[in-house]
This record gives sequence, C-alpha cells and structure tokens, in this order.
Amino acid sequence: MSEQQPISPWYRQPWFWFLLIFPTAAIIWCIFMITMAITSENSMVSDDYSKEGRGINMELARDERAAELGLLAELTFEQETVYVNLQGQADAADHPYLVLNLFHPTLEGEDRTVQLMPESEHSYRGQLPHDMNGRWYLDLRGPENDWRLKGEIALPSSTSLELGVTVQDQG
Repeated sequence: MSEQQPISPWYRQPWFWFLLIFPTAAIIWCIFMITMAITSENSMVSDDYSKEGRGINMELARDERAAELGLLAELTFEQETVYVNLQGQADAADHPYLVLNLFHPTLEGEDRTVQLMPESEHSYRGQLPHDMNGRWYLDLRGPENDWRLKGEIALPSSTSLELGVTVQDQG
C-alpha cells in the first residue's frame, strides 16, 4: 500500500518561482525605463525645426562673409590659454575682441564661451576654463557676429589649428 506524500504549499513550489521571475523582471525594467524617460532631459531633440533651418541659413551666410573677407585664424593652445592670430583684409582682422565658442559634441551643458582680448595687432589671447579635455567644436566670431570660422580639436593639444573657410564648408 502506498502512502500519499504531503503536498507543500504553493509558495514552496520551485516552478511557481521560476515562472514568476520573467514577468516580475519585465515589470521592474518597464518601471525603470519609464522613470528614466520622464526624468532625463534629451537636449539633442529640437522642437522647432523651421527656426533651426533659418538659423542654419544665417550661419552659412556668416561662413560666406568670412570667405569674402579672406579671414584665416591660427589658434595655439598652451595649458589653459588660447592664442589667436587672425589674418585677412586690413579692416576685417582688427577687432576690439573676438568670441570663441567651444561646443561639446554631446553635452550641451559643457559648452563654453571665451572672450579673446587683443594682445597686439591681429593677435588675441583668452583664458580657457579648467578641465577642457576631449573633443570640441570651435566657433570663432567677431564682435558684430557677422562672420564665423569653425573647426574641431581634441584638447589638450600641443599643435596649432588653422581655421578658415574652404569650398566644402560653404555648401
């Protein structure tokens, strides 16, 4: 004669817990992703595409103006100081100051603006903020914001960088 084995309660069954793991993990992951989507800011998405399109056309006009003036800038980075030698038409290369914008490729909050003060004729100098390591997009402009020279550099750098408008940049 056989004796019946006692059946353990449901919470002690291994198959119950095995089958419960997957839906529980999916629910936890879903809650995590919804929380991240709500609380994180996505600065790479633009709400007004037409406004940005008009802005791009203005930037292209600034590039064309720099080409008309024949502007060429040589940037030299030494520790936390940037030196700029600006060449071009006589009146175009003489300004009371220049503005150098440094844009981080992915983090909008890391963007920096440096005002470059004249050191001698056509030479300017500015102080960089601390911890400017990594890749940066450069945007050099005059005080009237009517021309622009752009480039890219990896800091810290011991080499000079030339900024000028080429045929590729205009189109």
